[in-house]
Amino acid sequence: MRKLVAAAFVSLDGVMQAPGAPDEDAAQGFAFGGWTVPHWDEALTPFMDVFSQPFDLLLGRRTYDIFAAHWPRTPDDDPIGALFNRVTKYVATSSPDTLAWANSRAIAGDIPAGIAALKQGDGPVLLTQGSAVLLHALLAHDLVDELRLMVFPVLLGCGKRWFDDTSRAGAFALETSATSATGVVSSVYRRDGPVTTGSFALDPSR
Repeated sequence: MRKLVAAAFVSLDGVMQAPGAPDEDAAQGFAFGGWTVPHWDEALTPFMDVFSQPFDLLLGRRTYDIFAAHWPRTPDDDPIGALFNRVTKYVATSSPDTLAWANSRAIAGDIPAGIAALKQGDGPVLLTQGSAVLLHALLAHDLVDELRLMVFPVLLGCGKRWFDDTSRAGAFALETSATSATGVVSSVYRRDGPVTTGSFALDPSR
């Protein structure tokens, strides 16, 4: 069975839209593209070790199109570009015939069912990047095994968000966490069963 890891850069208020460049994703008038860049430092690099292990990318169509327009054009000595160009890309799309990036495979029709079936097979980790609409479907169907969040110290107020009201309730256990000099909190959470509750109310018998 394959593990599904959901990774993203998010703001303090949970926005994940256009973290890397002003023109990355201006949908719905989003004006803060590139909001992660001023907070990046070398201390964040070790948190990217997910790329050092075998993985396949799992992408929504919009993120796929953004990546496909960028990574094939990077220099041959760009390690992330070379890696992304080489790995298999599974794409949630209604237009499978338009996937031109090398090693791309479509998931069409019932997307959650298709991904659930993919997880049951053999292969490396399935790793999401961005893909807000796809991510919401994954969380709604309890398909995510691990969260990798880099929370940046900025409040954006609007934009595509990491969570929405469709997420299925569940508990996660913190595995690692680190804070950079620029205030970015990087955390890894693994799925840990159902939500448990308690009470701070006073015992009426006392």
